[in-house]
Amino acid sequence: MEFGAAQITGWVTALLWPLLRISGLMLLAPVLGANVVPARLRMVLALALAVLVSPLAPPPPAFDPLSAEGVLAMAMQIAIGAAIGFAVQIAFDALVMAGQLVAMTMGLGFATLVDPARGGATPVLSQFLLILGILLFLSVDGHLALIGVLVDSFRWAPVGPAGLGPEGLWSLVLWGGKVFEAGLVIALPALIALLGVNLGMGVVSRAAPQLNLFAVGFPVAMLFGFLVLLISLPALQGVFLGLLEGAFSVAAGVGGGG
Repeated sequence: MEFGAAQITGWVTALLWPLLRISGLMLLAPVLGANVVPARLRMVLALALAVLVSPLAPPPPAFDPLSAEGVLAMAMQIAIGAAIGFAVQIAFDALVMAGQLVAMTMGLGFATLVDPARGGATPVLSQFLLILGILLFLSVDGHLALIGVLVDSFRWAPVGPAGLGPEGLWSLVLWGGKVFEAGLVIALPALIALLGVNLGMGVVSRAAPQLNLFAVGFPVAMLFGFLVLLISLPALQGVFLGLLEGAFSVAAGVGGGG
């Protein structure tokens, strides 16, 4: 069996476009693109996914990848993949935001750890909620749904210099504001309970000025904060799954689909 240069070039070109889009996804996608995943493993995973996705994608256009049009198309494939990963990552950033709000209100803002997945210091509560979110994401096969959105993206955003439309970019920008809205919604029960505790401790301090407010209020605030978090954990599943559904909808509409 003999293979000509034209055949090999066609195979490489057909594999190149999915590989670029998957590589863009790996830059920002949750779980798959985490910093704790070794770079070599991510490269192997991207190549394996490209081999699987390539037969499912429409035939790529016949233009030279090294031309100006080809270079622009390659940049657009990376941008589309990164936009899909960013849309889903917003749901996890909302959990981090919620953890920061609750931690600051409880007085645990100083209790931080280095998050290996993000490369920065985040409160312990944020990491706790983030771990719960990752487990929920994997339990509902969110990683498979993310790959499915990527495969579908080749239909509503075919390979070419055009891909990310103004409407898709604007929806992505608006979705970015969901970090603050969803984070506040998740943290709201604990914030309201802790507000009541702080008001109560203020009344107590006025009635008994000799009482050491810091010695009493700090453990009380932590106790009520953890208690409210424990009670609100079952509701977290529904809120986070709703966020994921919205994230996949936004990811599917980045290029005009959805």
